[in-house]
Amino acid sequence: MPDERSAVEALGQLGLTEYEAKCFVALTRIARGTAKEISQLSGVPRSRVYDTVDGLNERGLVDVQESDPREYRAVSKDEAFDVLRRDFDSSIEAADAALEDLESAKTEEEKGVWAIANADHVSGRMKTLLDDANEHVHFVVADETVVKSEVLDRLAAATDRGVTVVVEVPSEPVRDRIEEAVPDARIVVSADLGETSRVAKKWPGQLILVDHHHVLASGVEEGDLPDLPKETAVWTHGHDHGFAAWMRELVDDRTRDVESAG
Repeated sequence: MPDERSAVEALGQLGLTEYEAKCFVALTRIARGTAKEISQLSGVPRSRVYDTVDGLNERGLVDVQESDPREYRAVSKDEAFDVLRRDFDSSIEAADAALEDLESAKTEEEKGVWAIANADHVSGRMKTLLDDANEHVHFVVADETVVKSEVLDRLAAATDRGVTVVVEVPSEPVRDRIEEAVPDARIVVSADLGETSRVAKKWPGQLILVDHHHVLASGVEEGDLPDLPKETAVWTHGHDHGFAAWMRELVDDRTRDVESAG
């Protein structure tokens, strides 16, 4: 029956095995049933019904009556979804905790410079760096077309947390856009950014230095579609190697220049 198949598939997506889902669906069709009846309705071999419904009983989805023969009944739909929802939430929490431990353990593995070859991933990494900002952000925009609104939202959120945000832009129109999105940032027009040169087929896109430590620098090139440039980037958590040391030095110099100009 199509409806039963759909129910079995849906329950499978919520964490039940195929046999568990089939036995539970079979029990929802009758008030109560023996292992023989469940097997006949579900198509699950009778030898597997016993351990399957015992598992459902342990999860709180099936009640058992100790009669001869033993009989089973499914809990109500609302009760079942409460159980599945709790199980799902517990699984999410367990996965979150496990991944948190793994992320903490991989700190050493993140040393070095990492490449990003997709514009959406560039924005995603920038958002992650900005979410972790505690003190200072210096954001340099050479090509305004690659600046995403969600990145500006993260900059605004950083200022709300008390993070100092300095933004350099190539022109006044770009300054107006950034100022509207991030009103508490210090925004400076640096004319030299509008005169950047191409290196091979690429030109500078955007650069961000977070807490004088984390660096992301992107380059832009013409894409396969007109007016849709391709953005790639490199980023680092700022461990002790050449790229991080030089980028911190150069961007910190720009920060001091901006502050002294103010």
